[in-house]
Amino acid sequence: MRKNNLAGIIAISFLALFTFTACAQDHKQNEQTLAILNSIESNTTLLNNHENVIPLLNLDKKNIASVNLGFASQIIFDSLLNKYAKITSLSSANYQNSAALNDLEDDLKYFNIVIISLPSAAANDARNINFIQSLSSNKQVIVSLFGDGRALSSLDAIKAPIVWTDQSTPLAAAITPQVIFGGIGVTKKLTANFSAKYTANSGFTTLPIRLKYTLPEDAGINTDNLREIDNIASEAINARATPGLVVLVAKDGKVVFNKGYGTHTYDDKSTDKVTDIFDLASITKITATTPTVMRLFEEKKLKLDTNIGAYIPKARTTPMNNIQVREVMLHQAGFIPYIPFHDAIKPTDHSPDSSAAYPTKVADGYYVRKDYFKDIMWPKMLNAPIRTRGKYVYSDISMYVMKDIVERISGKPLNEYVSENFYQPLGMQTAGFLPRNRFSREQIIPTENDTYFRKTLLVGYVHDQGAALVGGVSGHAGLFASSNDMAIMYQMLLNKGTYGGQQYFKPETVDMFTQRQSAVSRRGLGFDRWDPDLTKKYPSELASSQTYGHTGYTGTCVWVDPSRGLVYIFLSNRVNPSVTDKLSTMKIRGRIEDAIIKAVDKGVK
Repeated sequence: MRKNNLAGIIAISFLALFTFTACAQDHKQNEQTLAILNSIESNTTLLNNHENVIPLLNLDKKNIASVNLGFASQIIFDSLLNKYAKITSLSSANYQNSAALNDLEDDLKYFNIVIISLPSAAANDARNINFIQSLSSNKQVIVSLFGDGRALSSLDAIKAPIVWTDQSTPLAAAITPQVIFGGIGVTKKLTANFSAKYTANSGFTTLPIRLKYTLPEDAGINTDNLREIDNIASEAINARATPGLVVLVAKDGKVVFNKGYGTHTYDDKSTDKVTDIFDLASITKITATTPTVMRLFEEKKLKLDTNIGAYIPKARTTPMNNIQVREVMLHQAGFIPYIPFHDAIKPTDHSPDSSAAYPTKVADGYYVRKDYFKDIMWPKMLNAPIRTRGKYVYSDISMYVMKDIVERISGKPLNEYVSENFYQPLGMQTAGFLPRNRFSREQIIPTENDTYFRKTLLVGYVHDQGAALVGGVSGHAGLFASSNDMAIMYQMLLNKGTYGGQQYFKPETVDMFTQRQSAVSRRGLGFDRWDPDLTKKYPSELASSQTYGHTGYTGTCVWVDPSRGLVYIFLSNRVNPSVTDKLSTMKIRGRIEDAIIKAVDKGVK
């Protein structure tokens, strides 16, 4: 009975770790769990992979369904699949009146990949085997078989790849999805003959190509040493530095920590979940605009030492004309830091209703007149005085300029370009601009209760006023994402441009943009970096000199430390209900980063 209780505790804690929110764990328990996971992983076998279907590649071309043919731990299975790509879940239990599962097959007609969970007992059901065979005739099917290997004999006629584990536990349900997407590589061969087709030494080998979702101990970290994160998060929430937050840690390509703390707002007691979507604010600069610059630079379509006027005709008669792109990316162009465009809004500039004259949505019940950016905002920026050229002065205007340049070169709006070239192929499901067009309010963390400009609680509309006035898509702000999507993007950069079997950048391009490129500041090209002035302790006291990333005004940050193989994501809404600087004065983000670094450096002792 004690053994069953332990297994239940392990399963529940693992489910909580990777699907919902925080869960109490300890080092000894995790070591036991990890031993079981490692055993399952090393005994998982991949069959029928002659066409290298597994691990799945080119996720932007995949429309994936997960079908449950009676597997008890399907919730965990699907939750892990959803870490890698958007999955639609269906179950044969909802088609009991269909003798041949034809209705289920009908409901799968728009999917080109179908992942089937099959417990060994269900492999004896001819209805299930006929369904798999029929579906395989016109779709790419992947079978995940759980339990007794003798069930393989029922699958002799199946040509689709089969991922088989002899376990049918919740922990096994967390391993096979990661094999399918390449979070885990496999090497195991069959050790016995199960049928004429599935004989001893059958099996294929794969390598890991994406993030793995596992326990801290799997990356050499003692879970007990990460508890300080919980303490600091609680301190922040109790001090009303932010209503809630999410922290993610990836070490050596393994997500080992991902927790939500607190609530959406102080009034709304919905708990922060790891799947929640946050306004990233200025992290937009390095997650949307800068990657676009990097890609166009690699394609030799954009030159860093060319002047702005060569790309933007209207700039040729302005003070901006002779400034080089490199200066813009380094925040050394001499631009003034900020223009409060919303202060100049007149009553005739906006309307509570959408129309041809007022097409630009700024928030619920707030629409700006046509061409407001073109007529008012853009001329102000183009003609703003250049006062500090050559000095480091952080300015949002820089990324308004870069957005215009990259859109001219690519011929596409920034939001479309980054979605098609980065987010979709990477498997990022939430990352993008204008989240209210794609997600429910409940999944998006509210930012400020804007009593001055938009007169509403902002949920899924960009907090930054300038980005809002241009319709929510800007080069300096407007991007929203979950912690997992951020981990994917920055693991790709930590990998020097490669992820999921695809190369997004050359290693030398990643190095060039993320390393220090300024003689007068700590900055890289677009990227913020570790500050050599040790009195600043930026981004944290223990951060290495290789660290790069960015912060966001809404209370967010991402920091990558190549020396430790570390990706640290912190998402919060410290501007709710109104702006507070407690997150900074209490050094919450940096202290959490230091707690992570101490745990990483200490190891599993």
